Amino acid sequence: MTVRISFRAFATTIAALALGGCGSVIPASSGPAPATASAGSSERTQYTRAPQGRIASAPQSFAARPEDASCLSDLSAAGARFNPLPDTYAGPGCNKLGTVQLSALSGDDTQFGISNIGPVQCRVASAFTNWARFGVDRAARQILGSPLARIETMGSYACRNVAGSTRRSAHASAEAIDVSGFVLEDGRRITLTEDWNGGTAAEREFLRVVHRSACKRFGTVLGPEYNRAHEDHFHLEGTGSSFCR
Repeated sequence: MTVRISFRAFATTIAALALGGCGSVIPASSGPAPATASAGSSERTQYTRAPQGRIASAPQSFAARPEDASCLSDLSAAGARFNPLPDTYAGPGCNKLGTVQLSALSGDDTQFGISNIGPVQCRVASAFTNWARFGVDRAARQILGSPLARIETMGSYACRNVAGSTRRSAHASAEAIDVSGFVLEDGRRITLTEDWNGGTAAEREFLRVVHRSACKRFGTVLGPEYNRAHEDHFHLEGTGSSFCR
């Protein structure tokens, strides 16, 4: 049964569960833990914009980690549409902890979609949501004269290493999103492959503006000027120390 509860009551319940041992985090090095729910199970809940900071609806069986509760509330308040996902472990260094599945984001006046995105950590999803609104949608309106309709991605979570190394990629813990292009409401499609160097002056300016904007919000941003492996996308990773290329 689904009930509407205040965020304060929801957060208090979560904290009590954590103190009772329900909120422990298993280190990735200990190997996979049994999954309690699949990505498509009924445990998944839709969060939308809600008045007065309330979570739109939350089943009593939903068990977010305590440290993620405020992030989910912020994401909801920002107008994002998403499902919180259960924590899962796929192997050493590969996990999805505190992740969400984004389905739509809000601009100043309209909502827009996201293609091909998978699970992403809530705090990265929050940075992505703000970048999409304040960095991408506004730049599209001001530079290209049309609102944003969709952000095209090449995915987020993937259990893999950094190319050419034995180190796990940020994608292996759902801490990175690869963005390949943007579709505007007037039908134009701006891609890094075609337009970073080959687009009109306005399209090239737009891509560089949204790249600089990303560098203010994410910990690591890699693009076409970093290396050939990133000539067709922006790699947006984490929210910590800054590396922008």
